[in-house]
Amino acid sequence: MPTDTLTSPAPDLENPFQYRRDAAHYGEKATLWLIRTGTYLVLLAAACIFLQIGIKGSETVFTTHWPFVNTAFFTEKPSTLYVFEWEGKKHELSDSEFRAFKAERHVEDIPAESYAHSAGGILPCIVGTVLLVAGSMTIALILGVASAIYLSEYARPSWRMRLIRLAIVNLAGVPSIVFGLFGAALFVVYFKWNISLLAGWFTLALMVLPVVITSSEEALKAVPQGFREASLALGATKWQTIRTNVLPYAVPGILTSSILGIARVAGETAPILFTAAYVVRDKYPWEVDRWVDFFFQPVQALPYHIYVVSSKIPQNAYTERMQYGTAFVFLAIVLLISLGSVLLRIRLRNKLKW
Repeated sequence: MPTDTLTSPAPDLENPFQYRRDAAHYGEKATLWLIRTGTYLVLLAAACIFLQIGIKGSETVFTTHWPFVNTAFFTEKPSTLYVFEWEGKKHELSDSEFRAFKAERHVEDIPAESYAHSAGGILPCIVGTVLLVAGSMTIALILGVASAIYLSEYARPSWRMRLIRLAIVNLAGVPSIVFGLFGAALFVVYFKWNISLLAGWFTLALMVLPVVITSSEEALKAVPQGFREASLALGATKWQTIRTNVLPYAVPGILTSSILGIARVAGETAPILFTAAYVVRDKYPWEVDRWVDFFFQPVQALPYHIYVVSSKIPQNAYTERMQYGTAFVFLAIVLLISLGSVLLRIRLRNKLKW
């Protein structure tokens, strides 16, 4: 028998591995293009939003002369803008500048149009936002990591533990306004903390706690079991094993949960509205008679300021300038805090490898 008849297939037999262009093939290609198009549309919409905030916000934040930054926007408090004409020139002055202008010219009254929250700066809002994020994330990480350690290392599988984990997952989907109402009822009214920085801290911490617990528990479970067994075999206690052989290697994953928590805490308005923020605050948080009063006073915050300027006062070109400038600074602060957490996570991952 010739050799070629043994090695080559019969010409009339169909190759089962041959590439076919049938209905399933075209359906798969259509699904791929649908998913790809949807992804690009979402990215395009997000890019348009950020581009609009970047362009219009930069007009408020930056200037064309030295130091090329609107320093008043970062160093002053929000105030009313007065627009008027004097000796043939148009003037746009903040409340303090308008009063000084009248005092210099010994004039009691100058016809002017006033626009609330359209002058001055946002320094109290920046300070309040940073304080709220730092305090709430500190509380959330302490409670969240402690709960994750118990659920991952100490708790035994049972229906109670399954019920607790189900409750944690469900809490992650509760709307933020519900946490705001809960915080107002518990911390503001029942504990009598009033509208204060402390009430805002605990309300925001409880809101991000489910995310921190879930992410931290997964990070702890990702550490190889051999690390625990080797430590216990050498005579270490359970807590010594967790503290020295498990927790350090889970820190990068825990930082991931902190990044997610920062993004949510910084952008929430409803919990701050009910528990922590005032529209107008004349003093900074550190301007107190006793140090304990630092925790029991209201603050201003960037998301709440954007909400007030965008919906609670008449809209015009001057308020729009303040809206986009505040949003620009707000996104920059969140980006910087998240970037710092990402860089720290990368550094820890490079140092702790197994």
